Amino acid sequence: MTKDEVAKVALLARLRLNDDDKGRYAQQLTSILDFIAQLGELDTEGVEPLAHGVDRTNVFREDKARPALDREDALANAPRRSAEGFLVPAVLD
Repeated sequence: MTKDEVAKVALLARLRLNDDDKGRYAQQLTSILDFIAQLGELDTEGVEPLAHGVDRTNVFREDKARPALDREDALANAPRRSAEGFLVPAVLD
């Protein structure tokens, strides 16, 4: 991967990188892409595709109704608030 390619990806990701960073990331990304190419050379014939490497189970707790948090406690650390709730900048005109 070249510095120019890293610069293009950084631009798309809205990252500011100096020339030293671009060079370092180009080397690191090239190493990662080389390793991925090695993985592509493996014989995977007869290997069943997986979504996860280990079995996954639902670990969520049972959904039960509980008493709501007190309004004053909920608003205690709000940077801006009114008597009723949080104050946030308007997003629509």
